[in-house]
Amino acid sequence: MTCEFVRATALDYFPCRYGQSKVMFRGPRRRLDGRYVAVLGGTETYGKFIEEPYPALVEKALDLPVVNFGCMNAGPDAFLAEPAVLAACARAQVTVIQLLSAQNITNRFYAVHPRRNDRFLRASAQMKSIFPDIDFTEFNFTGHMLGALKEAAPDRFRLVAEELKAAWTARMRLLLQKIDTPTVILWLQAENSADPLVLNDAMIAAIRPFATDFLRVTPSAAARMSGTEGMHFAPLEEPAAATMPGPLVHRELAEALGPVLRRLL
Repeated sequence: MTCEFVRATALDYFPCRYGQSKVMFRGPRRRLDGRYVAVLGGTETYGKFIEEPYPALVEKALDLPVVNFGCMNAGPDAFLAEPAVLAACARAQVTVIQLLSAQNITNRFYAVHPRRNDRFLRASAQMKSIFPDIDFTEFNFTGHMLGALKEAAPDRFRLVAEELKAAWTARMRLLLQKIDTPTVILWLQAENSADPLVLNDAMIAAIRPFATDFLRVTPSAAARMSGTEGMHFAPLEEPAAATMPGPLVHRELAEALGPVLRRLL
């Protein structure tokens, strides 16, 4: 298969639901009986443009079903609002939680869509009073809004950043506390992130006591430089694909995660 053919071929993500969940996750759908590992995460876990994301690679390595509860652009709220997913995690041998973006979360300053957490819904009165010069009707996505606020008023943006850090920490603690079985926090630490609110060590330290184990993965230079090699996307999707982890990053995630899971199974 040529590189051109790979890039032009659309993937079938086999989207599926579990129980009464309103969120579509990446398939194929796995049975939720017997022994299995659950993985909660955002776009990276879903594996956009990737034929075999790291949960699928871990499944092969462990020879144990791995349920991919990856949800595009998810924040903690997407999973806290899904009893079916939390119930599945409660039955899993281990649950891996990929650290989720702090910007895609409802807080005192703005609200996000309950399932599509990257969608900005509305600013609070407090937010409008802090930024009276900003027209919030221009924003549809949290990333666009936060980037614009940070550029327009860095000093005032710090108030929003502190609120988001506090809300993220509280929500991630709650998510971890709702899962009684062993949990692994997975931090894919990407360099040069476009996220205007990047996770930091202090935020991780605040939630670490609530998890069984913690794994930080920094992609190698080779993985970072591989670009979109081996990814599946249409020509117009190339800019989006270039911002996503490629197959080599997913392979490194799986290789690092495998030994951690084996210790807990």
